Amino acid sequence: MVHTLHQLTEEQISFYRENGFVQVDNILSPEELEELRESLEEAMSADGSNSIQTDRAGGAYYKVLNQRVNVWRDHGGMAKFTLSPRFADMAKQLTGASGIRLFHDHALWKMPNDSKETPWHQDFPYWPMQQSGALSIWIPLEDVDENNGCMAFIPKSQKLKNLKGVEFLNPHDIFEDENVKGRVDRNTAVIVRLKAGSATFHDGLTFHYAHANKTDKPRRVLAIIYMPDGTTFSGKNHPITKDLGLNPGDKLAGALFPKLA
Repeated sequence: MVHTLHQLTEEQISFYRENGFVQVDNILSPEELEELRESLEEAMSADGSNSIQTDRAGGAYYKVLNQRVNVWRDHGGMAKFTLSPRFADMAKQLTGASGIRLFHDHALWKMPNDSKETPWHQDFPYWPMQQSGALSIWIPLEDVDENNGCMAFIPKSQKLKNLKGVEFLNPHDIFEDENVKGRVDRNTAVIVRLKAGSATFHDGLTFHYAHANKTDKPRRVLAIIYMPDGTTFSGKNHPITKDLGLNPGDKLAGALFPKLA
């Protein structure tokens, strides 16, 4: 079950630390994958009181991502996967952190036929963290390629900091940012096609992009964001932290940000 651990290879760990992302195949067994599909479908079809739906059908953002954040807080089956020590321990191996905490999970559906691509961006500018080092695992529930929304990454781009967040509905070209020109080449992008139940991990500073979904079925993904234990709150506005009474410098810890590895 998902509490069993998985030892990454030295090659995978080195690749992640050098390039800011890594592919890990068969992170779920066929039985675990089917259980995750059932749980995530239930979680996405119910109106939970603790999770956050970022947009509704017909909305502009919905065409980029039909997204629900913190699904683990409304559905016990989802909590089993989001709080899994297997995934968190792999994040710990990749980063070398002394401990790993959950920031949040999110279901990421790219809806069929009318979806838009997710523009090139970094994740870290959106997160209310004073330190970098947080990372995401991205687990597709079906095979993904360029036709239904697989991701692409720019190797070594995690070395660029202090960039602006990209507005998904009116994106600027991150490669035209003054701090990026001449330092990152979009032509080095690596397209990562995955089988269902495989995954990628990527650093919050790694440039990444997701293709549009041109098929007639949703592209379903569970993504989980982890942060090194000791990460502190920056004061930046974020839906996960806005009502928690945190002050800049406070540790992101406690029941909502449990230590998993």
